Amino acid sequence: MKTDGARWTDALPHAFHQWCNGRLVEEVECIVTDIAGTSRGKAMTARKFARADKQYLPISIYFQTITGEYVDIEDIPNQWTESDVVLTPDFNAAVAVPWSDDVTLQVVHDVEQQDGTPVPYAPRNVLKRVLAAYADQGWRPVVAPELEFYLTKPNPDPRYPIEPPIGRTGRQGVARQAYSMSAVEEYGRVIDDIYDYADAQGFEIDTIIQEGGAGQIEINLQHGDPLTLADQVFFFKRSIREAALKNGCFATFMAKPMQEQPGSAMHIHQSVVCAQHGHNIFNDDQDTPTALFHGFLAGQQQHLPSAVCMLAPYVNSYRRFVKDDAAPINLEWGVDNRTTGLRVPIAAPASRRIENRVVGMDCNPYLAIAASLASGLLGMLAGAVPRAKVEGDAYDLPHALPRDLLAALSLFERNSAIKELLGSEFCHLYSALKRHETEAFLQVISPWEREHLLLNV
Repeated sequence: MKTDGARWTDALPHAFHQWCNGRLVEEVECIVTDIAGTSRGKAMTARKFARADKQYLPISIYFQTITGEYVDIEDIPNQWTESDVVLTPDFNAAVAVPWSDDVTLQVVHDVEQQDGTPVPYAPRNVLKRVLAAYADQGWRPVVAPELEFYLTKPNPDPRYPIEPPIGRTGRQGVARQAYSMSAVEEYGRVIDDIYDYADAQGFEIDTIIQEGGAGQIEINLQHGDPLTLADQVFFFKRSIREAALKNGCFATFMAKPMQEQPGSAMHIHQSVVCAQHGHNIFNDDQDTPTALFHGFLAGQQQHLPSAVCMLAPYVNSYRRFVKDDAAPINLEWGVDNRTTGLRVPIAAPASRRIENRVVGMDCNPYLAIAASLASGLLGMLAGAVPRAKVEGDAYDLPHALPRDLLAALSLFERNSAIKELLGSEFCHLYSALKRHETEAFLQVISPWEREHLLLNV
């Protein structure tokens, strides 16, 4: 585990060396993301990590649903031989584990077959595939995610509804306090720990605000390389959960955790620059939008409906798309218009960008960013033209997003262009897992059914 003749620790980011402050690394977590976006891998002593030539995991980690069930996938030969895949550390995606009692490093690994080819099911490889398609055109996408989540009271029994947390005043959080500094200060200890963990991992937080829900927080990240930002979202989810648990509450990234509260999104700001010269290809010499800007918008309008199953990946995700409740119901676009699914924020012409407001915080960030960028790329390559921008309230227009996961999967399975760009093997697996999850959910009898049907039908 050496890099150019140097010790492997020399390849670690500067932020990790600062956090170590001369202490020796004791433990290393070798991690990958599964289809759901959760962390899978193995932990070992730093000495063992340094001695090992390779790390392995069974490929079956990609055959599990969010419930942990394994799914039989058609056309995957020898699926249940559970052959090993090879893990290769990406030291650019290596950060501290600041909540650990020991000096611990977590390293995101790339996943390859034993012959060295990328595993098509690995979400990080799916995003890399899309970024390679941009590179083939001489382009480089830039993204900036916004992370919304709820802090809640501990919910050890899932039979009971989720409740807002108790703040420093001893009172339960209340809704409709967007941008309230007092509401942010209610959970100051959690937020302080999030900042501390981010600093230890070398991440820069742009802003933290109180969102519209009771105990709902939004963290905005700096713009940058899509793979780097997807890694950061992956790390942030774990860090936020740990900060919440340290302070006696839960952090949840469910799209719609509480019925009477707004949902949680992961809005993605997107632009594209020329890889050679670095200028924003959405802006021309006259500081007006280019045909590529409009092509990207049109691609999102045409192809995002087929990719919604990756932006809204669970049955719960579709409860977020409610009219007049801070989430879009269609893919119209507008300038500085938060009722549209695609918003063009107020910005200097050189920073012209498109905000995808459809993405839920329950997504796998690698897959959501890949699907969103893929849709825009297809529109640019086709020279597509978007619908006219919406000047007024887009909620007055019809609900045009899929209403549930099965409808979204049907659109996904029919879009050959999206499947080719993301990889047909991955898309085949993803559809099978999500259909299995949906069928499992449909077997559950809900409290609503017991309340209204038990004695009335």
